[in-house]
Order: sequence, then C-alpha cells, then structure tokens
Amino acid sequence: MKLNRRQFSAGMAGAAGLVALGPIGRALAARNDQMNILCWEGYNSDEVLGPFRAANSGASVRAESGTSDPDMINKLRAGEINVWDLINVNQPWAREQLYPEGLIKPLNKERFMPYFEKMLPEFAAPYPLAFAADGNLIGMPQRFGPFSFVVNTDKISRGMAEDQGWNVFLDPAMKDRYGVLTYDNWNIMHMCLTGGQNPFAAIDEAGLDTFKNTATQIFGGAKLLTDDLVAMNTALINGEIDAYFTGGTYTASPARFDGATNVRGITPKSGPVDGKGGVVWIELTSAVNNPDPSNLAEDFLEYVQQPDICKAVAFAEGTYNPITQMASSGVMSKFNAEELDAIQWDSLDEEMSRSLDYQVVVSYDALNEVYNAAKRG
Repeated sequence: MKLNRRQFSAGMAGAAGLVALGPIGRALAARNDQMNILCWEGYNSDEVLGPFRAANSGASVRAESGTSDPDMINKLRAGEINVWDLINVNQPWAREQLYPEGLIKPLNKERFMPYFEKMLPEFAAPYPLAFAADGNLIGMPQRFGPFSFVVNTDKISRGMAEDQGWNVFLDPAMKDRYGVLTYDNWNIMHMCLTGGQNPFAAIDEAGLDTFKNTATQIFGGAKLLTDDLVAMNTALINGEIDAYFTGGTYTASPARFDGATNVRGITPKSGPVDGKGGVVWIELTSAVNNPDPSNLAEDFLEYVQQPDICKAVAFAEGTYNPITQMASSGVMSKFNAEELDAIQWDSLDEEMSRSLDYQVVVSYDALNEVYNAAKRG
C-alpha cells in the first residue's frame, strides 16, 4: 500500500470518502444518528469505526482519509463545514487556522480534561497546542512520532547517525548511497535544518540561497527518489541504499514489524533551532463547527480513549505509531514486545526531547519554488 500521509502534494483520498456520504442534504438529516470524520488514515479503518457503529446501533458513521492537512482544511473552507463533525490534522493547524477561522469549536473541558491525566508526560501537562489562545480546549492529541531520517544500522550505526545528524547527507562519501522520500513539506523542513536554518522562521533572500545550495546537494547525491515508503524500505533492506532523507517511526515501523529491525528512524542529537535537529508530528482531533452538530462527535472522541481502540488507532493501515495514552497501564498492556520494538519505544523519550513541534513553515511558497527547481535538477 502506498502511503504518503505527510505530504502537502496531491494524492488519492481514502476509499471511504465524501462520495459515500451522498447528497449534502442527506448528511444534514437526523444528525444525532450519524457522524462524519475527516481524518488521516487509521481512524477510517473498520477496526476503529466498526465497534463505534455497533455501540450506536442504527447510526451512520463515515470517514474520509485526507492527503494533506491543508487539503482537509480547505474542504471546510469550501463549505464542507456542513458535512463533517470531526477533523483530524497535525498539531499547528487547530490553533493557528481552524479555530481563528471559526471552522472548529471548543470541546467540553469537564468531559475531556481528565483524559490528559492518563497521557504520557509530554501531553499530560496538558499539551499546549490542544488549546486556543483564549484557553478553550480545541483538540485531543493521540498519534504522534519523531520524523527526521532513517538508516540501515548494519551500514550506519545508530550512534553515528544521531551524532552526525543531517550532516550524514552532506558527506561526499554518501553520494548515491541514500534515497529521498519525497514528502515535500517535510523535505523542505529537513533541508532547512540540514543547512542550519530554522524552517519555522521567515527566510530572506540570502536564506533562500542557502536553502537552494542544500536542496541541490541533497537531490544531487540521491540514488533514489520516491514517495512510496514501502519501496524506500525495500531499497534500504536490499542494500541499494544505506539511508533515506525524511522518515521516522511512521515510515520505519512496517519494516521493523516485519523483522527488519536494522531499519531505524533517527533523531539527531543536536540541531540549529534551540539545539534541536528533529521534528515531531502530533495529531489533534477537533470538533468541526457544523451548524447542525451531531452528539456522536464528542462521543467518538471519548470512545477512542478506550484501550482497545487506542491500540487499533496505533496499529492501523500498515504503519505503526506511538499514542499519547501509553502512560496508561490498560493501554500499554495491549502492546507486546515486538510491537513496542516496531515503534522504537526504547528511544522515544530521548527522541521527543530532541524534537521541535511541527509548525507552519512561514516561507513555504518561496522555499517550495526553490525546492521544486532543485528536485527537477
């Protein structure tokens, strides 16, 4: 299965999508008997939705899997606020765009704040990006993962990769020994970090020149470019490449779960932004400000906190990820040793401490233009 969930570029949407919803008028009828979620893959799986449908007999519960955060947000801006009850996107968007634009609404704090107490320490505080500037709770975090690059530890040791960080890909000896997983928005962030730049600050003309040099070098030294994580992992396992630029727990986990534990996501020990060189994505699920709301939306947000469903969300759709609820013994008991190893549980705390929160790339349009020119060669 070809998965490119972390891209900004266009792609195929999930099969269980908006087409299945039928006419808009139907989606607005009997709203407490139906719930529609716009989400990343996983929440639309039968393992997650099936038990919820069964628990709400007669309810119509449908999902569409998105191809990018901006694509999903633009659906709401284009009028589909009347269709969706929940939206599941990465961490910066709720506070910076969705809530200020009136596309999502506050959650019931009395109902949901207790769930933060069962989350991992980074989220139990509770997690700041789950709140708007006015203090309202605007999303619940669940899946997350460090996302930097991946190596074959038989060829490049974990210690060396973590110490050298992004410089691994600037070493002339690495020419034709690595691939680029073309998740374009992530590549742009990571190329900024490789060049000693902050991707989340405005980039001036001189900064664009620096970025151009980095992008040209990274693409020029790559043996393989693809947006297919399975193909990239296969090349790594087969010895065609020794590492790939852009990847992490999310992309390495299926290979690791299949036994190739020499495939490992790497988070640099240091970097140019507050000493950090890695980035972490964290999904938030928020209630859409649908003018004809369904009570099932908040019911679903509570439902996915259950241990069995937490596990289903973590191990869905062929890629595997940590979840915030893993501080709970009831949730942790659902994972065996092989599953924990697949998601690199042994180093998760270290990697999180070295990672910046994924944020909106301020100069994305200008960087993207330079990036695409370098990609074309």
